[in-house]
Amino acid sequence: MNLRKRHRGASAEVHTSAMNDIMFFLLLFFLIASTVTNPNVIKLVLPKSSSGQSVSKKTITVSVTKDLRYYVDKKEVPVDALQTTLSGYKTLATELTIVLYVDKTVAIQDVVQVMDIAQKLNIKLVLATEPK
Repeated sequence: MNLRKRHRGASAEVHTSAMNDIMFFLLLFFLIASTVTNPNVIKLVLPKSSSGQSVSKKTITVSVTKDLRYYVDKKEVPVDALQTTLSGYKTLATELTIVLYVDKTVAIQDVVQVMDIAQKLNIKLVLATEPK
């Protein structure tokens, strides 16, 4: 049995301190970039759908939050002034589509109210969903 002490070769060490700094900066960059690229400033939890949606070129967004605040293109609008605001957009564009973002906890009656306004103004309406 060979019990002699083995001769130690060159020690293999990897210094990862510089790599830790680079990984930290990359993580920070991607966190900042992901918050900037989000087009929805209003936080909503959308219902899920397996089918896609088609959106025309002339669109406006109407958002309804869970506390029943209505936003038209990220500007808060009282529910009473929603029809007049949308009719103002209708005069600007002949073929207009509303993309309706509604929190999934909002009652269906509030969604139908916006749909009725769109129907009265003869505006197409698309309900936004989140992919599964």
